[in-house]
Amino acid sequence: MADDLNLSTLKPAQSRKDRKRVGRGLGSGKGRYSGRGIKGQKSRAGSKKMAAGFEGGQMPIDMRMPKLRGNTSADAMPIGPFRTYSQPVNLRDLERVFEAGDAVTVEALVEKGLLKNTKTDVKILGTGELSKKLSVTAHSFSASAREKIEAAGGSVTALKEPKVKKKKGSKPKPAADEAPEAEAAVEPEAEAVEAPAETEIETEES
Repeated sequence: MADDLNLSTLKPAQSRKDRKRVGRGLGSGKGRYSGRGIKGQKSRAGSKKMAAGFEGGQMPIDMRMPKLRGNTSADAMPIGPFRTYSQPVNLRDLERVFEAGDAVTVEALVEKGLLKNTKTDVKILGTGELSKKLSVTAHSFSASAREKIEAAGGSVTALKEPKVKKKKGSKPKPAADEAPEAEAAVEPEAEAVEAPAETEIETEES
């Protein structure tokens, strides 16, 4: 049969394409510049080995962006040793995994597979709805999560107290008790000024 498989009729299952052989003279079809064009950075050897984010030699964006000075400053978070991170857990996950009346702790979240470990702080977020009564203990809570948990009859226990930021540049206002004293101090001066005016009028009449 003509279709018999032998050495003369062997063919690959998928057509093969020979690799481009560059630098083999003008008669090779890729002569002179070998498909790289004339000069320039991309015509050089190793031009494909540029670092991620390389912008052709201009000032890269990470150097153009403004930065807070000092990576050891607390104001420069999340840079340096003051950087913080918390693992978010949504209410919809608690609704799906836990039963009514369960105590939700960081260890329980690890057992249920919602967390990998207990090394990072946990913050409960209010995404989703909660219809079960749960006593939730975590490092921090969003305002909406706290409202939904308490509305469902559960309780909230924060392991870390939220920090209250102080307003800068606010001057203390005088106390309310000091205001009447100031008014009383002004009234005698006004009477003292008006008294000579009355005596002058009496002398003119006389």
